[in-house]
Amino acid sequence: MIKKAGLVRSTFYNHYENIPALITAAEDKTIENIFTMMESFHPKDDRAMCKSFFLSICNYTKDNVFLATLLNSPRGDIFFEKMMEMFKKYISTVSLDDSNPNKAEHSKYFIAGSIGNTVGVLHKWSTSGFNLPEDEVAEILTTVFVTGILPYLRSSDT
Repeated sequence: MIKKAGLVRSTFYNHYENIPALITAAEDKTIENIFTMMESFHPKDDRAMCKSFFLSICNYTKDNVFLATLLNSPRGDIFFEKMMEMFKKYISTVSLDDSNPNKAEHSKYFIAGSIGNTVGVLHKWSTSGFNLPEDEVAEILTTVFVTGILPYLRSSDT
């Protein structure tokens, strides 16, 4: 693997203790990239904006061979747990109207549900060999978000 990358052993070991450390670093970088994409997503009433976001997530998943392979591997469970920890961090940073604490707490559950749904759909899509075009998967994710999650989040703004 090191030879394929065009590295000598000493260069590899200057950066990583071993192969599992490299895999962990790649997982962490992938999660960081997804988190960055999520932080830039501020949905309003614009279905096209939502679809654009989900299409970028689909493209990232399909184009990222490491992520697609990971979702289909035994390490997928470990990666999924790491992602859930990242999502927990993300949800805790979402600023919601504190005037109604129950509504704010419910909104965090809706956001968690949306994230879980998205990861589940991406996992299904990758394990099926990306059998549907990215645009169709993005439309499925958009429909679920716009018809199920977004109306509740909007109602919590009022």
